[in-house]
Amino acid sequence: MANSEENFFTKLFSSLFSSNDPEAKKKKKLKAIAKDLSKSRYHFYKNDEVLPTLPKLFYEIYKAVAPAQTMFNSVENPNTFKYMVVNYSLTDEQRQISEALSKESIESRAQATPIDQLNEEAKKELSKFLSSFDADRISSIEATYKKLMAFKSFCTFDFYFFLKKFDSTLREKDFNSIPRFDKINAEYITEDLKDFICVAGPVIDVNDWSDMMKLFKETRGQEPINPGVWNKIAAKLRAIFSAKTFEMMLRLMTKNPDFFVEYDSKDEPIVDAYLEKIRKETESTLSQLAQAQKSSKIDSLLNQIFGTTEVVRLRYYTDVASAAYEKRNLGKFLYAGPLNYYKAFLLDYIKKDLREFADLILIRGTWTSNSLSAPMSNAYNSLLESAELITKFDEKIAEEGEIGIKLKTHLPRAERDRDARSIINTIMKDLNEQAKNFCIEATKNLVTIAKTIKTVMEDYAKPKGEIILNWKELDKFADHPIKQLGVDVYKHIYLFVTLMQSCFSTKEA
Repeated sequence: MANSEENFFTKLFSSLFSSNDPEAKKKKKLKAIAKDLSKSRYHFYKNDEVLPTLPKLFYEIYKAVAPAQTMFNSVENPNTFKYMVVNYSLTDEQRQISEALSKESIESRAQATPIDQLNEEAKKELSKFLSSFDADRISSIEATYKKLMAFKSFCTFDFYFFLKKFDSTLREKDFNSIPRFDKINAEYITEDLKDFICVAGPVIDVNDWSDMMKLFKETRGQEPINPGVWNKIAAKLRAIFSAKTFEMMLRLMTKNPDFFVEYDSKDEPIVDAYLEKIRKETESTLSQLAQAQKSSKIDSLLNQIFGTTEVVRLRYYTDVASAAYEKRNLGKFLYAGPLNYYKAFLLDYIKKDLREFADLILIRGTWTSNSLSAPMSNAYNSLLESAELITKFDEKIAEEGEIGIKLKTHLPRAERDRDARSIINTIMKDLNEQAKNFCIEATKNLVTIAKTIKTVMEDYAKPKGEIILNWKELDKFADHPIKQLGVDVYKHIYLFVTLMQSCFSTKEA
């Protein structure tokens, strides 16, 4: 009776005190986990040691996925598989549009189609292509990619690093000899097992891999792994996870009965990125073609006007001088081309052929009204005045010039000094604005002059002048036939105005 009472009170006190002892509760839970694990059909762990049966399982998986691992590791561009999945999902019509929007196709079409027409056609095709991806199609594509990424993450798990801890003589991807795995202390592979659960978890959540295998078969010619073998691996892992074998092992390894590894395969919106790439490439190709066409047109106009495409009349506001700022991302002389062309036109035509014609009709001509000659006279004088203004503008940029000194002072400090960079940016902006205004004003004045020339040449063709009354007298003073001189001047002004329009449309593009 005494012993019975003693046992009763011992158990009573033990239960009372142990219930308030966290460490005791923890040990009790771990003991229960160890008991449940010992009953598992998967004998990977015992007494803080991992048994050879686990590396044997991993070795069989390693052999099976090794070719896929090599394939994945050989692909350097992370976008390769994104594009592969999206391209594979395209309908025949989508694929035809995609091919029509390729750089090669657009450039080929440009050989036979005017750029404006091609631009309109391509933009319609692009709009149709982008709108053909509805929510269901996007969801399906991204689900396939998610599955592929789960497969990739699993295959590229470092099985070799894991297995070498059980057999130090193991050689990477050498499956000719049979490895000899030893049991090891569990703490050596605790982190590896956590990582493995993170890559294996998303795999067991997928029940059907046939669509992914078909994708590889049709895009790369073969599956990365035998589908039957892969399905067996997935089923085996699913059974192990279902039995919570790895989970119980890690709880014992970490001495934490509540330990749990969270894993998740993140969704990635690959379709939007793919469509944005198509849009940007299409627009870029069209822009480059338009730019090339404009550049070709500019070269043609330069040859017609000056007989060369190398037209430089300024010393400092030039493309060559601009390079020092461009390479430091400090801006550039945006209108170096147009302003040099204008300066050349001033020297080669305005002060020669146009001056001869203007002196003849404005000075010697008898106009029926001064109001008719005033627009041309004002425009012509404005052009002549701009010649000196442009020269002064250019000289200010010289090293010892007003602006040149500032640029020379701040340029060496611009890379590390924000204020110096800001000063140069402001200077460049102001210079470009002045250069732009020179060209715009010149174009306006030349258009005014051209209109007047057209009007007076029509008047010259009449039996009796109605605007200029003394054409016969002017014929005597002219060094060249008036009609031919007028036509030549008008033609060159027309070409130059067209050149300016082309230059500025290129800048705006």
